[in-house]
Amino acid sequence: MRYNKTVLAVASSLLLAVSGSAVANEKRTMCVFDIIGTSGDIYNIMKDYRTAALDHGYDLTLKAYTDENIAAEDLKAGQCDAAAITGLRGRQFNNYTGSLDSIGAVPSYDAMRAIIQVIGSNNERIVPHLKSGNFQVMGVAPMGAAYLFVKDKSINNVNALAGKSISVMEYDEAQAKMAASVGMSPVMSDITNFSGRFNNGSVDISFAPVMAYSALELYKGMEPNGGIVQYVLGQLTTQVIGRQDKFNDDFAAWSRQYFSSTVFDRAMRVINNSYSEIDKKWWIPVSEGDAERYDEMMRDARIELTRAGVYNKDMMSLLRNIRCRMDASRAECSDQRE
Repeated sequence: MRYNKTVLAVASSLLLAVSGSAVANEKRTMCVFDIIGTSGDIYNIMKDYRTAALDHGYDLTLKAYTDENIAAEDLKAGQCDAAAITGLRGRQFNNYTGSLDSIGAVPSYDAMRAIIQVIGSNNERIVPHLKSGNFQVMGVAPMGAAYLFVKDKSINNVNALAGKSISVMEYDEAQAKMAASVGMSPVMSDITNFSGRFNNGSVDISFAPVMAYSALELYKGMEPNGGIVQYVLGQLTTQVIGRQDKFNDDFAAWSRQYFSSTVFDRAMRVINNSYSEIDKKWWIPVSEGDAERYDEMMRDARIELTRAGVYNKDMMSLLRNIRCRMDASRAECSDQRE
């Protein structure tokens, strides 16, 4: 049987159209907070995530935000189907992973890798914690350890903190409580102005991740006699929060695993580069005794904030188990306060 060439061409086009529609990717919008904008490391990491997501059913349009509050509000309002924001800001969407950025709870990058692997494992006991309301956590990546950046090297122990001013995030109750507990004067700030206040001398101390040293030029605030107290006060994270009605469970599970493997290593390369940019002269060593005092202070603050509902009790227990698995000699490992 012979067919007209035109008929065959039309039939082929119809088959391709039907086939294409069956595998067409769902279009979604992802808002990405990066204080540097489209040239920043976080935005570039999310560009690679977007490419990988194409093979898993979703075509993401990325929108860069240099104001994190606007990104979070747009996620709430449905202007974003998902958003990459800090864990501190993400706590309002999910208290479980939002507690990862708690004070002193993740003392090392090995501990951070362990908790992100737990999240990426999609264990049936963990996944329910990753959903809250119409939102779900679709990935967690490290943003780097946070330290105290100080204007004067004499601010090198717990006692020296009293009476000093410190910029703290106005939306993180924990930072203000911790500052007040040691006699510091918290100055409410946000991601857009905390570094400027430190750099222009408005505050004595800034709580900031290691990546802020270069990106936000914190070395300007340390000159000429300042430094960085060499004690990890916490680990900051970037978290992808998605709307449950916009992404299916299979994609969310793939996404969490992708962050656990591919994104974690990429983020750590960025973090390690940040350390290499810091002149060794800025680091202020902490004595073993002061480190133990910091540990106890952080712990007391976490327990109080967990009781107040700021931190998630289940996450605090998981983080304690990870810390004690890595170092059973820690004082906290002999009791069950957390």
